[in-house]
Amino acid sequence: MRTLVSGWRTALRSTLLGAVLAATALVVPDSSVHPTDVSLVRVRQATGVSADSRVIWILGVGSDARPGQDMNRARGDALQLVGINTETGAATAIGVPRDSWVDIPGHGHEKINSALYLGGPRTMAAAMTGLTGIQPDYVMVTRFPFFEDMIDSIGGITVTNPRPFADPYLKKAGFRQGRIRLGGYDAMAFSRIRKGLVGGDFDRSANQQRTLRGIHARIRARAAEPGFIERGVLTVLQHTHTDAGPAELFEIAQAVAQVRPDRITTCVVRGRIGWVGPASVVFPDVAQARRLGDEARADATLRGC
Repeated sequence: MRTLVSGWRTALRSTLLGAVLAATALVVPDSSVHPTDVSLVRVRQATGVSADSRVIWILGVGSDARPGQDMNRARGDALQLVGINTETGAATAIGVPRDSWVDIPGHGHEKINSALYLGGPRTMAAAMTGLTGIQPDYVMVTRFPFFEDMIDSIGGITVTNPRPFADPYLKKAGFRQGRIRLGGYDAMAFSRIRKGLVGGDFDRSANQQRTLRGIHARIRARAAEPGFIERGVLTVLQHTHTDAGPAELFEIAQAVAQVRPDRITTCVVRGRIGWVGPASVVFPDVAQARRLGDEARADATLRGC
């Protein structure tokens, strides 16, 4: 009975919050209209996060779109398949190097980051499903400038950097080894630099997962602040083109905030560097990718990497 009452309270709060956010969004003056910096596309025909889903799968994609370009039809620069278990508080992230040579449905074999350019978020989701066996519930595409603003808006993040590295274009001064504090720009650079890393694309994907951990830790630390989640959802709404409703966004935000740090597991799909014509590509370890998908699909937990 207690669980039932709690469920009714959660549903009521989400419904009321959704109505408030929707009404607020409707009365925002035209002069305050924000650009579309985030795209959240529902892949599965679900009506909400907590209604019938134990695990939510979100494919996060950083769009390499230039100003004026459609971010949903550019190349994907950061690819992380994130699972959140709404019952246990577990979460996992499976990173895929952007140059992975995979089958893109309807387009043959190409680098996986071109799936967004060739067919949009759902084609990117299909390519990821083909590699890992997991069908995302949502695809979230973001522009990097908005990512930087988001990091700054939550007060920056802290990550643990395993080795020093630098990049002459994005971060000439580089990043030292150890626990480091990152503002918006530095978090973007930390997540995007590849050439200064020994493991190249594989190490970059691992750094993206460190960034996700830092974001989660910051959100969890502030989640109890009155209005913090609500303000965040409203900000996302103002910048997002989505077929998900305000209450649905709130449920996703709540699920993220309730993830337990000790229940987070991550892994990057391995592979080998090779060539297809003049192009350098990554031939992913498909067997490993499928094993990771099989392990994490039902409970968002990886038992090995």
